[in-house]
Amino acid sequence: MNIGNAANISGLPTKTIRYYEDIKLVKPARAANGYRDYSDNDTNTLVFLKRARGLGFSIDECRSLLSLYRDTDRASADVKTLAMAKIVQIETRIEELKGLKKTLKNLAENCHGDDRPECPILEDLSKMKS
Repeated sequence: MNIGNAANISGLPTKTIRYYEDIKLVKPARAANGYRDYSDNDTNTLVFLKRARGLGFSIDECRSLLSLYRDTDRASADVKTLAMAKIVQIETRIEELKGLKKTLKNLAENCHGDDRPECPILEDLSKMKS
C-alpha cells in the first residue's frame, strides 16, 4: 500500500512516517516504480509507534520496545522495566508541573489585572534567579 493508505490506517501524518523511515524504525519495500510499498506488518509497526509515542516513550525507547516486540524470546520483565522507568519519569514531570503551576498561580493572584502598568508577573520573570 502507498504512504497515504499507511497514514490513514496508522493515524500518523505522512511526514512522520517518512521520518520514521529515515531513522530506520520502519523499512517499507519499494515498488518497481520506486514508491514506498507498506505491508500490513509496516502499518502494524506504525500503529505501535503511534501508541508508544502517545504514552510518552522517546524515539530511542520506541526502538527498544520495537526490538522487544519483534523478539519472540523476550522476557516480559524487560518490557515491564521500560514501562516502570517511564512511569518514574512521568511522575517526576508531574511534580515539576505542579511546582510550575503553584508558582504561576501565586504570581497571577498577586497581579491586579487592571489598567496599571505594574505587573508582578513581568517583574518576577525579569528577576535573575540564582
